[in-house]
Amino acid sequence: MSRTLPPLNALRAFEAAARHESFTRAAEELGVSHSAISRHVRGLEARLGVQLFRDASRGVALSAEGSHYLQRIAPAFDVISDATEGLADTPAGRVVVNSEPLFANKVIAPLLRKFQQELPEIELRLIASDQLANLDRFEADMAIRFAHKGTLDVPSDLMSDAKLYPFAAPGLVPGDCIRPEHLGQFHLFRDRHELVWSKWCTLAGFDPALANEGEWRARLPLAFEAAVYGAGLYMGSADCVRVEVDAGRLVRLSDVGFRMGSFHLLTGGQTARRKAVRTVRTWLLDHTRCFRSRENQPDG
Repeated sequence: MSRTLPPLNALRAFEAAARHESFTRAAEELGVSHSAISRHVRGLEARLGVQLFRDASRGVALSAEGSHYLQRIAPAFDVISDATEGLADTPAGRVVVNSEPLFANKVIAPLLRKFQQELPEIELRLIASDQLANLDRFEADMAIRFAHKGTLDVPSDLMSDAKLYPFAAPGLVPGDCIRPEHLGQFHLFRDRHELVWSKWCTLAGFDPALANEGEWRARLPLAFEAAVYGAGLYMGSADCVRVEVDAGRLVRLSDVGFRMGSFHLLTGGQTARRKAVRTVRTWLLDHTRCFRSRENQPDG
């Protein structure tokens, strides 16, 4: 029995445009022009005899018929994708990871060379952004986000709950050991909006009133870079300063540290079925394991 099937390219164009509710983003995902997406969608609409999209204030939106059609054909694309990956000996393809900027720059980016060597068949695309990618619309396959309270309200994997410590450029503080008088001599940078210096002072036995943190002046990663160049002291988590500490560009000024918040890895519900995404998830968690190891982080 013959099947009633529209052209596959038209279905791919519609499915991508429907997920993103954007012809532009669909074109970027599929590596074609905006006009090609539009042409495929209009051709599909003519073939089906229905309007799949309607104009919206930002881009396009699915019509009722388009939404129903997407719900019916999306599982078919998943089945085809799963069957295709199941035939491959090794996971392959592109995996997009959307990450909070500082963690992306200072933790994930230094690992990219090792990733390329160990998983050469997978193209890892790292996007640093403060905006949380919509995983349901496939804007990314995975997202790394900071949870101020230590947990997120959606399922996720803990990547890092590394302690915060005070750091500075070598030699900026005499003996590379922080004392109460230093808090008034240098600008106090931090890796988040919260007033972390006063909390640290209490734990270190210093007067919290000495920590005049002022307003949140430098957006990340500017505060971090300012500290590396000797513009002041920096309170930040051990994961995001590891590369600079190992290279001798920053030194830790105290063994007193504390935890406030954590980084988590989110994976899209449908993309989690892809072998490449599962492989990247496992690889990222394995290579950030040290930031979840309490033994490697002395208590203050």
